[in-house]
Amino acid sequence: MVSRDTPEAGVQRGRRRWPSWVYRSGQEPDARFTLANERTFLAWIRTALGLVAAGVAVKALLDGGLAQLAATVLVALGALVPTYAFLRWAVSERALRSGRPLPAMVFGPAIAVGLTVAGVVLLVAVIT
Repeated sequence: MVSRDTPEAGVQRGRRRWPSWVYRSGQEPDARFTLANERTFLAWIRTALGLVAAGVAVKALLDGGLAQLAATVLVALGALVPTYAFLRWAVSERALRSGRPLPAMVFGPAIAVGLTVAGVVLLVAVIT
């Protein structure tokens, strides 16, 4: 018999966790690892909010085509980051549950390149 304090107890009572493709395999990892994975997810969400806010600020404070381009890049990155954050959380959670190594970061370098492009464009827009 499973005690009420174990994670399996909630599953046996019919409580389903979403997304099921993450939780249906493997075993429940140490809660510290799951919570660290969730904190990383939330950090990516904060980054997305910061990117959108920066894009809006650039659009509001600067005029011209280059500023528009930089604002568009920032807001586009801010719109893509939450999707990446969710997928990264899900893949990492599955890896934790199955005892596999965590996946490599794929989208991080793309964000760095996008921010570099936006920064260079903003620098040129401010100087000219």
